[in-house]
Amino acid sequence: MVLRSLEAAEELEKDRISCEIIDPRTLVPLDIDTVVNSVKKTGRLIIVSEACRRGSVASDISARITERAFDYLHAPVKIVAGLATPIPYNSTLEQASIPQKADIIKAVKELLQKSTRQR
Repeated sequence: MVLRSLEAAEELEKDRISCEIIDPRTLVPLDIDTVVNSVKKTGRLIIVSEACRRGSVASDISARITERAFDYLHAPVKIVAGLATPIPYNSTLEQASIPQKADIIKAVKELLQKSTRQR
């Protein structure tokens, strides 16, 4: 999802929205300090994963950030995840079941609106 996130960030730059993309590379050990420092700097976090949300690494990261950086969040952590369905064999259906660039862009804009309303 890193490449799609980078593509989304590039398109969001056209709207003068700057995104910080973190690719943790490994989940065990997870460099949680890098994510916490980003949240402290930006006040927001969107986690993008092609896995379904329930019981996922994205949910775990969200919980860990909420525990460690709650006071820095301007809005709830947002997770953009795959659909809660088995991944289809058909490539078109597979693409429909995992997050796309447009889904990430939409999530960023929704999160920015939410954090603006809460202030």
